Amino acid sequence: MTTLAADLDSRVSHGYAESKNADGSTAKIHFAALGPESGQLVVFIHGFPDFWYSWRHQMEALAGVGYRAVALDLRGYNLSDKPSGIENYDMRLLVGDVAAVIAANKRPKAIVVAHDWGGMVAWNLAFYVPQVVEKLVIINLPHPKGLSRELANNPAQQKNSQYARNFQQPDSHTRLTAAGLAQWVTDADAKKKYVEAFERSDFNAMMNYYRRNYPKEPYVESTSPVIKPQCPVLQIHGLKDWALLPGALSGTWEWVDDWTLVTIPESGHFAQAEAPEKVSKSILMWLRR
Repeated sequence: MTTLAADLDSRVSHGYAESKNADGSTAKIHFAALGPESGQLVVFIHGFPDFWYSWRHQMEALAGVGYRAVALDLRGYNLSDKPSGIENYDMRLLVGDVAAVIAANKRPKAIVVAHDWGGMVAWNLAFYVPQVVEKLVIINLPHPKGLSRELANNPAQQKNSQYARNFQQPDSHTRLTAAGLAQWVTDADAKKKYVEAFERSDFNAMMNYYRRNYPKEPYVESTSPVIKPQCPVLQIHGLKDWALLPGALSGTWEWVDDWTLVTIPESGHFAQAEAPEKVSKSILMWLRR
C-alpha cells in the first residue's frame, strides 16, 4: 500500500467544486479523485496542517475495492481558493464547501471521512445537512459536545489547547513557515510535497479556522440541544494525541445512536498517516459490516 501511495498524486484526476464566500462570491474548492467513477463516493476532509494528500493510503485502499475516493483541499489550503477575511472561514461556509464537492461529483450523498478540522466540519455537515451524508468516519476529533465539556472542565485539555489560543492571536500566521508546518510528516518524499503545498497555502487562512470556530476563554460547556447524526458513525482515535485527549470520547454514546469506536494506542494525532493500514482496514471492515 505504501509503495503505491507514494506516486498517488500522478494517478489521481483533479477537479473543482464551486462553493460560496460570505459575500456570495464564488469559492473554488479543489479535489483529487481516484477509483471508478461509478463507484460509491467517499469524500475525505483533511485537518491542520494538511492537504488532500494526507489521505493517499486510504484513497488507495478504498479505490482498490471499487469506491470512488475524493479528497479535497480545505479553503485556504494548496489548490483551493484562499479568500481573505475571517468571515470566510465560518463553519457554515466550510460545511457548504463539502456539500459542493459531493454535488460536483454528481452524487446526492457520500460516505464522509474526516480528520481534525475536517472532522469538525464533517460533524457539522452531519448535523445540519444530513441528507448528503450516508455514513460518517471521524479520525481524532471528538464530538463537539465532548470537546466542549473537556475544555470547560479538564485542566489537562485546557493546558494542551494552549496552541489553539496562540493560533487565535491576530499575528499568529506571521510565525508559521511551510517547512515548520510540515515537521510532523515523517516520509521524506511526502514531506517535499507538503512543503510545496504549504507554500501555495495561506497561513492567515489556516489561523482563521481557530479564530472563527475554536472555543475561546473562558471555556463554557455547551448547553445547545443535541442534534444526533442520522447516519452510522465510526470514530477512530489515536490515543497518543496530545492536542485532543481521549477523555473527550466519553459520553459520545449519548449523542450518537449508531456509534463504533476504534482506538489505536500506538498512534498520535495523525492516525491516518501514523497507522495507515489499521485505519484503512478499520474503515473497510466497518463499511462492509
